[in-house]
Amino acid sequence: MTARLYDLSSTWMFPNSQREVWDVIADPNMAWPDWWPGCTLAKPLEREPNTGTSAGELLLATTATLNFKASLGYTLSVSYHPTFVDSPREVVFDAGGDLAGNGRVVLSAADNGQTQMDIEWRVRPTNRWMTLLSPVASPAFTYAHAALMKRGETGLREYLARQPNKK
Repeated sequence: MTARLYDLSSTWMFPNSQREVWDVIADPNMAWPDWWPGCTLAKPLEREPNTGTSAGELLLATTATLNFKASLGYTLSVSYHPTFVDSPREVVFDAGGDLAGNGRVVLSAADNGQTQMDIEWRVRPTNRWMTLLSPVASPAFTYAHAALMKRGETGLREYLARQPNKK
């Protein structure tokens, strides 16, 4: 049985500058657990050796595996490996682990002076139970994704508000 493809998108808005948002979400040390409730590092970061020292080079050389606790009680372990970085605007990444596919995050200035973050996900579950349940449980999985993303948006907004450089 081929797992269902989930084509998911989210838009987050922040009163911060594009650079301020970028510096947090594209941190090569993947400090997402510092601001995303229910997110933890599943294992230490993997980094290819001899890759350069700029933040973009380090980000492209890094694979992070993170655990996300869904509102329905299950935890997904997902690896992120950036494949394209255009600082401070866009990062494209491959996903592995419990969800396989790819994603893209694009930051842009909104008309109201805020920063808009558009997140696209195209993933398939790799674990058997999700694959088997997808035909009937996909609305629940989509709901759980939306709730998880909302927690991420709220956590990032609160984290950015606490930073000393906030404009």
